Amino acid sequence: MRAIEAEGLTKYYGPVLAVDHVTFHVERGEIFGFLGPNGAGKTTTVRMLTGLTRPTEGTARVSGHDVVREPRLAKKSVGLAPEEPNVYAELSVWDNVMFSGEIYGVSGEERRERARELLELFGLYDRRKEKAGKLSKGLRKRLSIVMAMVHDPDILFLDEPTAGLDVPSARLVRGIVRSLGREGKTVFLTTHNMEEANSLCHRVAIINRGRLAAVDSPERLKIVVERSHSVLVSFSERPRWLEGRLRGLRGVEQVVEEGDKFRLYTADPPTVLEGVFDLARSEGLRVISLSTCGPTLEDVFMRLVGGS
Repeated sequence: MRAIEAEGLTKYYGPVLAVDHVTFHVERGEIFGFLGPNGAGKTTTVRMLTGLTRPTEGTARVSGHDVVREPRLAKKSVGLAPEEPNVYAELSVWDNVMFSGEIYGVSGEERRERARELLELFGLYDRRKEKAGKLSKGLRKRLSIVMAMVHDPDILFLDEPTAGLDVPSARLVRGIVRSLGREGKTVFLTTHNMEEANSLCHRVAIINRGRLAAVDSPERLKIVVERSHSVLVSFSERPRWLEGRLRGLRGVEQVVEEGDKFRLYTADPPTVLEGVFDLARSEGLRVISLSTCGPTLEDVFMRLVGGS
């Protein structure tokens, strides 16, 4: 039995088509990324899968249960941490977790044990007596994830879990997501962070204007743009004419300035490397750094969604 199955999932808001006959599945134990530009239908899809919004057409099953016909059974195996932390500001950190556990039907002793374990894991146990409203946004986001995990769900929906977090907090959350995957939990992750999706997800789906553009592993999707290799180079000096000369090198398709470096897109990195060294020698420039890069998940994303 698959963790999540969506077939022809569709949602209209009045005359506006937000999600257009989306079909995909998520295997048990899979970390599944759901990517798309703003307004593409990501949040609406998550709301339908978690029973918060009723589909206009199509079906969705979570742990084998239809989210419309069997909502209580479907929700029992699911935890949801929305992008905006859904904590109760006037309650303490501890009471937020207790209340969430009570809603999910976790017994008193188990609830306390889970709360202690999760708050320690997320670095919040020492702040358990503080009111949630006094926490920073990053800490409230951590608390929101704890609340989604208190009943030990098989499937965890995380909506932009690292957005707005500082580097240590983001690393903590990513490490926990990897641990959940190793434990056999299913994680449905929406994110704008392409590197995060690339490093965490077994497969990703890209949605654009309500329709799925692709579903596959990050590495397989990169084959779509396999010719989008690049050479990243920086020089000891940056004369005005340099960018124009780089654009004129044989094999260079596009030049993008990135800080103190230039990224040269090409289907033929060896030819471009030769041209870069020839240019440096002829003009008396010193190459400070040089690297070649294959296509990234961001390249795939931009190829599939264009300027949307």
